[in-house]
Amino acid sequence: MKAPSERFLLILLALVQFTHVVDFMIMMPLGPQLMDLWRIDTSEFSRLVWMYTLTAGIAGLAAAPFVDRHDRRPVLLWTYAGFGLATLACSVARSPDTLLLARALCGMFGGIAGGAVMTIAADVVPPERRGAAMGLVGTSFSAAAAVGVPFGLYLAQKFEWEAPFLVLAGLAMVNWILLWKFLPPVRGHLADASSPGLKRFLALLGDANARRGLLFMATLVFGHFAIIPLLAPHLVVDLKLPRELVPAVYLTGGVLSWISGPLIGRWADEHGKVRVFSVLVWAAIAVTLAIALAPPSPVWAIIAVTGSYFVFGSGRFVPGQAIQSMAVQPRDRGAFMSLNGCVRDLAGGLSSGIGGWMVTKADDGSLRHFDRLGWMAVAAALLTLWLVRRVGVREGGAIAGAARPAPGGR
Repeated sequence: MKAPSERFLLILLALVQFTHVVDFMIMMPLGPQLMDLWRIDTSEFSRLVWMYTLTAGIAGLAAAPFVDRHDRRPVLLWTYAGFGLATLACSVARSPDTLLLARALCGMFGGIAGGAVMTIAADVVPPERRGAAMGLVGTSFSAAAAVGVPFGLYLAQKFEWEAPFLVLAGLAMVNWILLWKFLPPVRGHLADASSPGLKRFLALLGDANARRGLLFMATLVFGHFAIIPLLAPHLVVDLKLPRELVPAVYLTGGVLSWISGPLIGRWADEHGKVRVFSVLVWAAIAVTLAIALAPPSPVWAIIAVTGSYFVFGSGRFVPGQAIQSMAVQPRDRGAFMSLNGCVRDLAGGLSSGIGGWMVTKADDGSLRHFDRLGWMAVAAALLTLWLVRRVGVREGGAIAGAARPAPGGR
């Protein structure tokens, strides 16, 4: 069989990420429905969100010493199959406890699969085009917000809350078949395996630059997830957005970020990844405060400001991930990306847990102290501006340098 083109392979990986991201994101806008159905509070609901990230982080840490010893293809196929089955288990959960267990399994398999996707993308695309590549794979996040989440919410409102997970499990099965048929072996890293396994993993942990890269990503995710898990309840109960318009928020934001993601990637390659990242962070700070401090607002204003957050808040991950992917040598990338997934998921889980503990429901149903989450997100964002300039390059040219022309068929 003829090897797939670089672009086709990136689209295939983006489809895998699409199901992974929708599976995580769909829980957050389901918050009001699940909180009413099972009479759970914000802390219990936040637990359903951060359990996914907690187990994803633990699984990524456990897998990190071993992933660079294997072909990337079977790693992705096995873990993605487990993810699909765990998502199916979510659709048959009948209590918060059983759903919590299913979410833990989704996180365990999905976290490793997501790390494998980003590793393969970085393996097959050279550094000078990696910003654009991350932008293309990153469209999965936009598509999840624009199509996956609104459609999932429609299914939940039309039928029951379980419906999105049942459909998502079916999509994962289709995607798995496409992977099995078209994903080629990815073994280039095995050619430079002078000290495979635990020894090289321990050396990676001792690498100061790798640790700075991991801290950078953990801080970036921590700030982003400070407000994300409770965003939908905040819009509904505090800003007075009609609940039936929540899908419109995600649709608008997803479409905008779907358009902007690839553009941001190309701008980062052309004008410097650090420079573009910094601009996006400052814009994200302004929009975060607008969301966290806003009073009850007109629908158009809510959609405009949340749409901007999708563009700038999510967009900063495009150059951020490209920068981080160059922090280690290719032979260590699988372990590094597994560690990256680990710290990313643990940071997201920690941030969600703090949010669930910090924010409480008032007697009138409003959320108390949501503004504090906004300030926490701003503090983390400012820290990323300092950290990003301290992540050195172990592959390719300077991070901020202009990209060389891409080969045909990009």
